[in-house]
Amino acid sequence: MREKVSFSSGGVACAAWHYPGTNGGCVVMTGGFGVTKEPGTDRFAERFNAAGFSVLAFDHRCFGESGGEPRQVARIADQLDDWRAAIAYAAALPDVERVAIWAFSLPGGYILQLASEELGISAAIAQSPNVDGPTVTRNASRSQTPSAALRLIGRSILDNIGALFGRSPRLVALSGPPGTVALLNTPDALQTNEALDPDGRYADWQQAIAARSVFPAAFYRPTKYAPQVRCPLLYVVCKDDQSALAAPAIAAAERTPASELLQVPGGHYAPFLAAHEQAVEAELDFLTRHLSGKKQSPSAEKSPQTAG
Repeated sequence: MREKVSFSSGGVACAAWHYPGTNGGCVVMTGGFGVTKEPGTDRFAERFNAAGFSVLAFDHRCFGESGGEPRQVARIADQLDDWRAAIAYAAALPDVERVAIWAFSLPGGYILQLASEELGISAAIAQSPNVDGPTVTRNASRSQTPSAALRLIGRSILDNIGALFGRSPRLVALSGPPGTVALLNTPDALQTNEALDPDGRYADWQQAIAARSVFPAAFYRPTKYAPQVRCPLLYVVCKDDQSALAAPAIAAAERTPASELLQVPGGHYAPFLAAHEQAVEAELDFLTRHLSGKKQSPSAEKSPQTAG
């Protein structure tokens, strides 16, 4: 069972699903960049909740059911503030004693920055995280045609200029085949629907983002926060990830105190596809050890791991 709730962030109402739990732990979640809470979190949230954890899965402002204008504009600073408000809201829920955070793709990178702050977080999971925007952008450009890359840059510039005059956003698709104007043209980005909406359940999900949001994402580099992370952090890294890349995330894990590393076979969306059971079972094990409050013997504590 889940219920719709909302909390305020920067004067904007952020919509969320609250799944009440039984073990005192709550996992705060969002989907990927431009991905709303239902396609981005439902499958994992249901499994976490079935194991006894509360879940708060929310939409960033300007996306999904949350308020905020203009629509489909992703400002990283605002989205981080939404996270901080969500964490505070979750911590105040009845019967919640400990809070963890979970996200994938670019918001998976947010996990590093948030976990480095004094927010009272007990555990964190970064799944297929983009931790190094410049490196990821250079790699993604190899899947773009020159003309499409120029059109994306041009649309982004025009949208940023339009923003100065209060004009409506110019949108770009979250993913598309090479030759189209999209945030990502990488082969594994083309699995977005297969991974996140295989049954077409989420017809209201607008798979587009304001072009003015592209440049900030390309330059965001949360790997710099890795050494300052204050809680146990599980990195779930896809070995063949072409959209967020494995190497930067593995390097960040090596510099993160109390980190654990799970490597799974496949591309960016492997944790939603063939590696789903492997990923969710590892995440549940991690949450049980660090969030549920259950006592663990020293022999039960696990070190960083590689699988696949």
